[in-house]
Amino acid sequence: MDISVIIVSFNTIEMTKKALDCLFVSVGNFKMEVFVIDNASRDQSAEVLRRDYPDITLIENKQNVGFGRANNQAVPLIHSKYVLLLNTDAFVKPDTIIKTMQYMDAHPKCGMVGVKLLGRDGILQPSCRYFPTPWNIFLERTNLKKIFKHVKLVDDMSWDHASVRNCDWVPGCYALIRKEVIDQVGLFDPRYFLYYEEVDHCFAAKRAGWEVAYFPDTPVVHIGGESAKLESAISSKSRQIESLQIESELLYFRKNHGLIGVFVHLLLNSLADFILFFKDIIKLRAPATTFFNLNRALFVWKIFFRTRFATQPTR
Repeated sequence: MDISVIIVSFNTIEMTKKALDCLFVSVGNFKMEVFVIDNASRDQSAEVLRRDYPDITLIENKQNVGFGRANNQAVPLIHSKYVLLLNTDAFVKPDTIIKTMQYMDAHPKCGMVGVKLLGRDGILQPSCRYFPTPWNIFLERTNLKKIFKHVKLVDDMSWDHASVRNCDWVPGCYALIRKEVIDQVGLFDPRYFLYYEEVDHCFAAKRAGWEVAYFPDTPVVHIGGESAKLESAISSKSRQIESLQIESELLYFRKNHGLIGVFVHLLLNSLADFILFFKDIIKLRAPATTFFNLNRALFVWKIFFRTRFATQPTR
């Protein structure tokens, strides 16, 4: 096979079908195999996929093992040159796969490539990102980024998104990865149940000497948050489950920046919550809103201890 596609499904059967239909009309002179890992969906996803898509390899989990662990299940079965991670709510154009494969063929140092992501309304989504740091997260949360304009924010949207460029990391909703990278650094760290697994993976790939690229010539429509909102309440701003996002963030900083790095993140995070708390007092906002950030600060520290100082996942 030239390319192996991995899709993780969780209670999104209609979108999964649309993603597969878009995938199978992709054109190009390549051989493709498709793995779908169903994370114990409750909407008969496995039954529908078995019936309507007999050519895929379906892996059925008896429980939801998380996004990263589910993707990892397909790795031992893959022997292709490229591996494509595709979300069930990401819909490729007919030429998306062939164009991104051609880019990888022409750039042997590129270990991973992402594409321009558009919402269903056609609005550009963050598609080419910088690595998170305690400092840039603090500036983003407190809006002090207006003062420290030279700092690279995770979701910097101020550059020309029409040009190919190297970046720190690309979202896992469409990520074409060279199999050689996976053989060298693995795929996802199983400690991340959801979120930050692709950030961590790109960090490992770049540390091993690979490039990560953004390729805008074939956009992909990405809805975002569809599986997450069926599992728990999601943030209206980031479309993420906040408790899992906080946990994964702590695990990431401890793993890649050590104990000092995660403590700096915790202290800046708490400082940001106190700044936002006092801002709400000055603006005379309702008590529930005012005390939200103080409660959040305590919740973050609670997760830090529950994860044994950000070394082990809670699920």
